[in-house]
Amino acid sequence: MPSVTLPAAGGRNRLDGATSPYLQQHADNPVDWWPWCDEALAQARERDRPILLSIGYSACHWCHVMAHESFADPEVATLMNRAFVNIKVDREERPDLDGLYQRAHQLLNGRGGGWPLTVFLSPHDLRPFFAGTYFPPTPRHGLPAFTQLLAGVERAYREQHDKILQQGENLIEAFAGLEPEPGERPPERNLIGAALNQLAVSFDPRHGGFGGAPKFPHAPELALLLRCAARGDRPGEDAPEPLEMARVSLERMIRSGLNDQLGGGFCRYAVDAQWMIPHFEKMLYDNAALLALCCDLHACTGEQLFRSAAESTADWVLREMQSPEGGYYSSLDADSEGEEGRFYLWEREQVRALLPEAEYRPFAAVYGLDRPPNFEGRWHLHGHLTPAAVAAAQGLTLEQVQSLLGAARATLFAERERRVRPGRDDKVLGAWNALMIGAMARAARVLERDDYLESAEQALGCVRERLWRDGRLLASCRDGRVAFDAYLDDHALLLATVLELLQTRWSSADLAFAIELAETLLARFHDPEAGGFWFTAHDHERLIHRTKPLADETLPAGNGVAALALQRLGHLVGEPRYLAAVESTLRLAATAMRRLPHAHATLLCALDEWLDPPEQLVIRASEELLASWRREAQRGYRADRLVFAIPDEAESLPPLLAAMAPGPRPRVYRCVGTHCEAPREQL
Repeated sequence: MPSVTLPAAGGRNRLDGATSPYLQQHADNPVDWWPWCDEALAQARERDRPILLSIGYSACHWCHVMAHESFADPEVATLMNRAFVNIKVDREERPDLDGLYQRAHQLLNGRGGGWPLTVFLSPHDLRPFFAGTYFPPTPRHGLPAFTQLLAGVERAYREQHDKILQQGENLIEAFAGLEPEPGERPPERNLIGAALNQLAVSFDPRHGGFGGAPKFPHAPELALLLRCAARGDRPGEDAPEPLEMARVSLERMIRSGLNDQLGGGFCRYAVDAQWMIPHFEKMLYDNAALLALCCDLHACTGEQLFRSAAESTADWVLREMQSPEGGYYSSLDADSEGEEGRFYLWEREQVRALLPEAEYRPFAAVYGLDRPPNFEGRWHLHGHLTPAAVAAAQGLTLEQVQSLLGAARATLFAERERRVRPGRDDKVLGAWNALMIGAMARAARVLERDDYLESAEQALGCVRERLWRDGRLLASCRDGRVAFDAYLDDHALLLATVLELLQTRWSSADLAFAIELAETLLARFHDPEAGGFWFTAHDHERLIHRTKPLADETLPAGNGVAALALQRLGHLVGEPRYLAAVESTLRLAATAMRRLPHAHATLLCALDEWLDPPEQLVIRASEELLASWRREAQRGYRADRLVFAIPDEAESLPPLLAAMAPGPRPRVYRCVGTHCEAPREQL
């Protein structure tokens, strides 16, 4: 655990030197903040003070609200400093701490948490005895004032110490009870059908997505639906088809207020069932997942809508989210000028003044300016009508409407660029970069955009240069400073991404890196006895509990990604240890998957490939012929095919690939699982 410097001069606290922009946002608070470090934990023990642990992230609107209302208030800070050791954590740098104490919130309160997360810990064992999220400065909405909470928690710690100790013991037992135990048999294929049925029941046929408000994209479930559609899996009778559920969901998101209609990029989630009003932060990981899905749906359906959405998202990444060093930034803030969504909102008369009447009429009809305002007296652009419907209503052709909309969007985008921009969290995170590198590689392949491939390669180069140190992966980098040992998600997602990039262009050096990552996963995260992978490495800081994440959350589950990637790499290079780790992971997860199949979409994808391995095509050809052969082999959406096009002159190949020798004409080697056929000279 890193040490920390003393408070900085000029009234800034210990967070002033943090690598996290979120922590630095609190460096001028009057609160005597500590980062999570040995010194802070020792102070709490020595003074016998409970720890007030506050977890958030820089793009979080309600984190800003609580900071302004409470943490910037000298009177509140005086109470915090007198009674507690106050620790601030960026959930993006420390997903281990965030995941642990979010789970504690769930157990203590019987409901999910969120951000800001407010947890009070016993100083001697770091076990939580009270947890909540946002607390207001005065009592409202059934919540106590934050100062009332502080006084009550301090009193409880002094007067109910034995009860708190017992609660801590009960919590640790509850944690242990949540962890999976290896099953006697692996999961069955019918779990995929069960997940489809669960998704069909919660599917919203009108607005897309699953369930009601608030509504999240649920990208792993959509990816599973596409895979099932390609495989021919179907839900029960009278249920919507998998492709239809995925297509409608993504189409509604693309046309909605969740998607930035002028500048590209998706917000994190919508507060309503129609996807109209989001919390306005844009996270790198959401956009990576949705970019990949847009590419897949374009490959699947050929619809221009999905190609356009993929390009607008990828272009936003190139324009606003890639650093000069190549890495991708983490997020854009929900707020600007102290107000949520201000950057994205419009006055009707302002738009009318900027656009010619011929452009304004269809624009207003499509995006709702001819309706009442939808966000605090102003308009957030949301696709109420399709361009086709407006064309029919206004006596125009679809091409005319699309041209007028494009011109109007360009004018408004240029005007919006003059505004004060939302803050940007410019740290480079390994796991999130891995997701976006893979999405950009897929976009380069599906959309035939070399600039997207160049972006992906630059980002991978940055990750390898900055975050890969002496055979160890680190989690975060900012301003040339690296921090924190990487977690399961970083390793597994980066391995999966390198395999994705290898399908777009071959690099023997990248394959060697993938093998290094796989070996690191086995050496530092794998449980050889019970199976599966721990979220933290074997030599990680000891916390109150160690988890093996199986269910998809904000990111696809690390165990699911590891199983999927190790299986693909194991078949590619002929390494049975990787395949054995996959089987033990699926056995470990079997009970949890049977209990709630659709919550384990990534593991179900791994199960699908374990039960029915995709065909793997290795193409050997000269450089001048390789691209056309690869393009033909990758045409359309193929969940059941992986393609690796290796130049004839490639060197340093593992024995299995080296044995797939080039010939006088292009050769295709086809393998399914551990069975390979004789080479052929046609696809």
